[in-house]
Amino acid sequence: MSTIENFNNYLQEKLDERKSNGLIRTLTYKGDKIDFSSNDYFGFSKSVQYDISEETSFGGTGSRSITGNNPEAEEAEKTVADFHKQEAALIFNSGYMANVGLFSSIASKGDMFISDEYIHASIIDGMRLSHANRIKFKHNNLDDLEKKLQQIEGRKLVAIESIYSMDGDEAPLIAIAALCKKFDALLIVDEAHATGMYGNKGDGLVCKYNLEKDVFAVVYTFGKAIGLHGAAVTGSRVLRNYLINNARSFIFTTALPPTTYLQIKRAYQLLPTADRKELEELIIYFRTEIKKLDGISFLESYSPIQGIIIADNFKAKGLAEYLFTKGFFIRAILSPTVPVGKERLRVCLHSFNTKQQIDMLLLEIKTFLG
Repeated sequence: MSTIENFNNYLQEKLDERKSNGLIRTLTYKGDKIDFSSNDYFGFSKSVQYDISEETSFGGTGSRSITGNNPEAEEAEKTVADFHKQEAALIFNSGYMANVGLFSSIASKGDMFISDEYIHASIIDGMRLSHANRIKFKHNNLDDLEKKLQQIEGRKLVAIESIYSMDGDEAPLIAIAALCKKFDALLIVDEAHATGMYGNKGDGLVCKYNLEKDVFAVVYTFGKAIGLHGAAVTGSRVLRNYLINNARSFIFTTALPPTTYLQIKRAYQLLPTADRKELEELIIYFRTEIKKLDGISFLESYSPIQGIIIADNFKAKGLAEYLFTKGFFIRAILSPTVPVGKERLRVCLHSFNTKQQIDMLLLEIKTFLG
């Protein structure tokens, strides 16, 4: 047997181990199923139109620092910065690349990252690639965060999400910002799931609470409510210039095509008109109706992200597969992505869903769970 065959057998054993633990991942697509899974909260992925000229390129052609920069990119960045009341913005190709680029480059040896224990994997990977140390504080626990801040000397950088992607709960943002100010820590906020949903025009929770001057950097992801691709890091002009020179996930990748920057600019023009009230009403309706079902445990979330706790990998996957056969597209979230015993069905609500669809969904969940 060749070396390649031996190694493929080794990889297959690893896959078999995942499968035996109910952790195997497979790719699928929504097709004509009712969407209760995507992050496209307002359906922008199907509705954002933009004008292009015959001269507009459909390719990035190179990195931004070589040939990939263009007026469309810089105009989109100005739009994003102005919308979120920041000095400057720098667009990355995805939220993952934005977080990896930001967190891997801004901290040095002797610095300390303090992150919420439920922080997104992209931020964890970025911190791992830096030369800084890192510790966690208990999820949304202000006392634990303060204790950690008291114990640390040197530069401190606190990393949180404003709305958490798995539980859908909100960070105590005002109180965390106050603690960071008290202990001279830099606050970094990932607004991926708050963008579009919160604030007077969908500008997020940092803007809603007027914390723009209290936050060092904010990451706004375009793959959720904005329905597109890419993400922006906002902050000072100094931060933007620093990332252009030091963020490897920005420097060493082909730029987005000009057409994507045009879409981003157009989506930001439409964001204030998104059906936030309609979605808020559906969230209330979902929570009201699920409380009527006996024996079903669910998360306390008032965001579009709703979690139904199943507490078993195989059962959670089985429920998702059953719902697929009934016309619903929903994915199971398994441990270790979430803690053991917190395996769940992650339901994402959208302004284009209906109360009737929610009724049908909850009926099928009740039928499956008995």
